[in-house]
Amino acid sequence: MCRILISLTAALLMSLSSLANAQDVSREEIRGLDEQIQDVKQDVISLTSELNRLEEKLLFPSNTQAAFFISLAGSEDFSLESVEVKLDNQVVAHHLYTYREIEALQQGGVQRIHTANVQTGGHPLVINYFGKSKSGKEYRGTATYNVEKAVGPKFVEIQIAGTQSAINFKDW
Repeated sequence: MCRILISLTAALLMSLSSLANAQDVSREEIRGLDEQIQDVKQDVISLTSELNRLEEKLLFPSNTQAAFFISLAGSEDFSLESVEVKLDNQVVAHHLYTYREIEALQQGGVQRIHTANVQTGGHPLVINYFGKSKSGKEYRGTATYNVEKAVGPKFVEIQIAGTQSAINFKDW
């Protein structure tokens, strides 16, 4: 699929260079070429999106998939700085938050922090976080949860209530 995209891009670039070298290039021809380039861009975006979905289905089949999500418990005076996720006693994710990510979480957004292939059964999940209040006070929290994986996808929300130093888990 990538070869097709490269071939399309190369063909457009060649036609663009041949048009640029031509003596009598009209505005309509340039406008038409610009429209073709925009159409190819849209096709590339669409194909990339489809390729990403197919790759995720291949790498994480639904019967073994486990996905973990981070959310905040509605505290606008708390700013999440970092989160570390351990699954089966191995660090599987560590994330440092940007200003925009913090804003999105404070407005009710949810971040997918990790997706994994997990066998059925129990799996220990350990969450560590660090954050600050608007006044500058630092908060840290740690919580453990046992993920019970059955056949089929598993989704776990990790809700951080920063200033209360609490972490709540919710199975979806």
